[in-house]
Amino acid sequence: MDDLQLRVLPLLALLASLLYFFYFQDSPTLFERSDCSLFSYNHYWIISKRIVTPRGVISGAVEVKEEKIVSIVKEEDWHGNLKRGQIIDYGEAVVMPGLIDVHAHLDDPGRTEWEGFPSGTRAAAAGGITTLIDMPLNNFPSTVSAETLKLKSFMCPSGINDFPMTNSSHIKEGLSILAKYRRPLLVHAEIPQDSESYLEDGENDPRSYSTYLKTRPPSWEEAAIRELLTVSKDTRIGGPAEGAHLHVVHLSDAGSSLQLLKQAKSNGDSVTVETCPHYLAFSAEEIKDGDTRFKCAPPIRDAANKERLWTALLEGDIDMLSSDHSPSAPDLKLFDEGNFLKAWGGISSLQFVLPVTWSHGRQYGVTLEQLALWWSERPAKLAGQDLKGGIAVGNHADITVWEPNVEFELNNDLPVYLKHPSISAYMGSKLSGKVLATFVRGNLVYKEGKHAPAACGAPILAT
Repeated sequence: MDDLQLRVLPLLALLASLLYFFYFQDSPTLFERSDCSLFSYNHYWIISKRIVTPRGVISGAVEVKEEKIVSIVKEEDWHGNLKRGQIIDYGEAVVMPGLIDVHAHLDDPGRTEWEGFPSGTRAAAAGGITTLIDMPLNNFPSTVSAETLKLKSFMCPSGINDFPMTNSSHIKEGLSILAKYRRPLLVHAEIPQDSESYLEDGENDPRSYSTYLKTRPPSWEEAAIRELLTVSKDTRIGGPAEGAHLHVVHLSDAGSSLQLLKQAKSNGDSVTVETCPHYLAFSAEEIKDGDTRFKCAPPIRDAANKERLWTALLEGDIDMLSSDHSPSAPDLKLFDEGNFLKAWGGISSLQFVLPVTWSHGRQYGVTLEQLALWWSERPAKLAGQDLKGGIAVGNHADITVWEPNVEFELNNDLPVYLKHPSISAYMGSKLSGKVLATFVRGNLVYKEGKHAPAACGAPILAT
């Protein structure tokens, strides 16, 4: 085996280890199932006036048997069918496919003091998320074994010594292998430029967010995406890497970077892009001096850029949303010092992404169908999860139930299941959209502040 193979083939192991889908498995008997669910029946109906399906919002009922959806009945077509099983009536609450978060960091193994699967998956369930894809950036080691990974998809220094940066030549090599297995490659697209030159003029107080913003300008994202797209053309129909797919994570720049991606799509490149709620909820002008909860990479940009991101999302130029949940130990945020240049970056958000998207999206006319598209349908397609992402017959019964008009304060009185709520930029805000219940493969894993006794989770690895 030559050196090229030795460097490229471990990428396949990365894809197997990177795509961790955490769910609560069904059990075959009622007794075993009761530990995994707050509802003891394996055959029941969910009723609501607002059920979000791939064919629109309906008033009716969803029939669940074992782990799957077995029928969907509109209200006018019931004809007594619902008498055959147990009924959970949610009235006017929204019944929607469970959220699929294609980009989160749970830091397990190795840094569970930052988050870990127990707290992270509880927060996910409380936020209506039924499937998580863990990016093992802050894990130690950064994959499930020290031997699995020699090539990694981070185009700038990650801040973690055992997670080095890559480049387009590495990615080109990897795509030819990925094409055979029809797997996506998720890429952090920033290439460092000369950041010191941006700090030469004017006042550069490290406690000012504007100082940090200067060190990671949009040109970092543009440079990375421009380089990335020199190889993405190989993914076109008939190209040498047809079947492979490139996905750009957490896009922040709605300017030149987005235009490059739009052009690549129009050329037939197999490329998608996500952004995150914190880029849609916050703007640089609002961030107070020393509030390092808001430090992330790429950075939160100005209000005009935020508006352009919303436009791109609504018009379909941005394909989906992810949390990029990136926690840390509170001391790494340097709250006392408030130094944006030295503090650890990352937005802690896992439990709040649904209400954040809804609360800020309502002013743009966001619909329930669009939420399902951005958070469920398209993420399921990217992840290759054909039985997830929509309330449809034959799919897994992964369902979230929530009240769009219920407002709540993110304060110490609210049950928060993140390990370190204090580091979240969302604490202290008021949101709309309270999650009432979360079903995963038919199990009621979360209900109004309570979790099922047992977390019957297991990883699903790409094969």
